Amino acid sequence: MSEEQQPNKDISLFEQKTIRRIWHNNEWFYSIVDVIAVLSDSPNPRNYWSMLKRDRLKVEGFDGALTQVETLKLKSADGKFRQTDTANRQTLLRIVQSVPSPKAEPFRVWLAQVGEERFEEIENPAIALERMRSTYRAKGYNAEWIEQRITNDVVRNELTDEWKERGAKEGVEFSMLTNEIHEGTFELSVQAHKEYKLLPAKAGLRDHMSNVELALLSLGEATATLFHRERETQSLPALKKDAKDAGRAAGRARKVIEEEVGHSVVSDENYLEQQERAKRQLKQGPQLEMFPE
Repeated sequence: MSEEQQPNKDISLFEQKTIRRIWHNNEWFYSIVDVIAVLSDSPNPRNYWSMLKRDRLKVEGFDGALTQVETLKLKSADGKFRQTDTANRQTLLRIVQSVPSPKAEPFRVWLAQVGEERFEEIENPAIALERMRSTYRAKGYNAEWIEQRITNDVVRNELTDEWKERGAKEGVEFSMLTNEIHEGTFELSVQAHKEYKLLPAKAGLRDHMSNVELALLSLGEATATLFHRERETQSLPALKKDAKDAGRAAGRARKVIEEEVGHSVVSDENYLEQQERAKRQLKQGPQLEMFPE
């Protein structure tokens, strides 16, 4: 059972390749192994990083950079959080100097750009929202879906802030609470919902939901936030009860909708299928919009 991936938070892209990151001590810390994988094209970037730590950095006088490496928990491909060597921008730039690669200079430029994003977003949250819109537009989603996805992200962030303040821990406990709401809303666990949509392990479920699915999930999560505040909830067991109650409430709303439309609103479609359909349509005629309602 894994917590769902959230866009533009713990993932960044360099040349369409994933680099995990985490906001720590008021700055981004990036997965060194992910950076090595991008720059070296090594089939085993973990071994490459181990040898770099053991040999080259010390020989070239960059061993001081190793003292600045921090081991933090980042989400792996299987959805579990594992201890990972990370570095901030300054330390990462020193490490990159020891990786011979034609991509090194473009990476430095990219790193300088993304390093300022968080500060801009803190000062002006509208920037973060517009970046999110641009990302989804580039992927082919329609405007209505994008606004629903943004609403869902805002509701989700508000809920996770409540969880942190009320004693839940990121990772397994967040995943557990998320799953309680999800199961109550859709009568499917997060994992079962992904399997129903035939999604690969790395895919974020919310990016493959329909407008109605997103709206129902937002209802469940907003209700959980309301319950936490009204009940002044503290500790994981009580948060779990609120999450279950909130999921049940959203589930009742789903059933009312399904009674009116005469069929399930839980969709087996995913964005990957929509994307392939759009590509085929381009060859035949006008492009279909993503997730039409």
